[in-house]
Amino acid sequence: MSDHVLSIKDLSVHYETNAGVLQALRHINLDVPKGSIVGVVGESGCGKSTLISSIIRLLAENATVPNGSIEFEDEDLLKLGQEEMRAIRGSAMSIVFQDPMSTLNPVLSIGRQMVDVQYRDNKTYAEKLQRSKEMLESVGIPDPAGRLKQFPHEFSGGMQQRISIAMALQANPSLLIADEPTTALDATLEVQIVHLLKELQKNMGCSILFISHHLGVIAELCDFVVVMYAGEVVEEGSVRDVFYHPAHPYTRKLLQCDPAVIVEKSRHLPTIPGEIPNLIEVPRGCVFRDRCDSALAQCATQVPEWDECQTGHFVSCHGVDS
Repeated sequence: MSDHVLSIKDLSVHYETNAGVLQALRHINLDVPKGSIVGVVGESGCGKSTLISSIIRLLAENATVPNGSIEFEDEDLLKLGQEEMRAIRGSAMSIVFQDPMSTLNPVLSIGRQMVDVQYRDNKTYAEKLQRSKEMLESVGIPDPAGRLKQFPHEFSGGMQQRISIAMALQANPSLLIADEPTTALDATLEVQIVHLLKELQKNMGCSILFISHHLGVIAELCDFVVVMYAGEVVEEGSVRDVFYHPAHPYTRKLLQCDPAVIVEKSRHLPTIPGEIPNLIEVPRGCVFRDRCDSALAQCATQVPEWDECQTGHFVSCHGVDS
């Protein structure tokens, strides 16, 4: 048995468009060790959403997967039929989306929705309702028995996200995918949800793949971090290694853009000059070259190799070898 609950190898995903083939993901390698929290970070357009859609096998109709594998609990998801995938989604693998207000059904009570998602379990209605009450209690919802009778609009955004997390964890999944679950919340609620996820993961022992653009949340919650840029993984390692010893120029620039590191007052937030390249015509060499301050001559023609710069710390950059 593998030590990883999820192992992605050499995954590429393309979209057929009127303008040409958009190479959204290219040769992605990513592991989620059992009982760990792995964060995926990168600016908009880096491929985070496509990565999630690939894992849960809900890609758009114009998507193709030319190469790669997605092994979940030692089974390649790309080789499974739709019925087999439906049996995995919501049971062994669950997901929490970023906007709880669009996740919950506004015309059904919370109790009805939490019972309905347990349709695979061979239990009585009373047992399912009791399980729902226990899960609401575990995520900090006061008076869970009474709250089961209420509707989504009777809860705040933070409470709705707690309910979404409770629903996702009801089946005791091996893997929880959290797709920017704190984006729609204010800073105070964001901290509460991060601490809640950390506590639940510790108590339940599941693995979490946490997608975010918020570096502070990644640092607080995750054990490992994967940095994505323009459809590629450019750096991967423990949170401590990547945050204290960033090896890729893009990672360093991301960290410099974090508002938390700004020392002096300014009217302008730090940004990374330039734009993500056109993924229909992917440039030769390093995809970050045009925005990099330390690009070498070989960056224009050679794709950097995936190297281990320190034990457990990987990077794709020619500058690390120089």
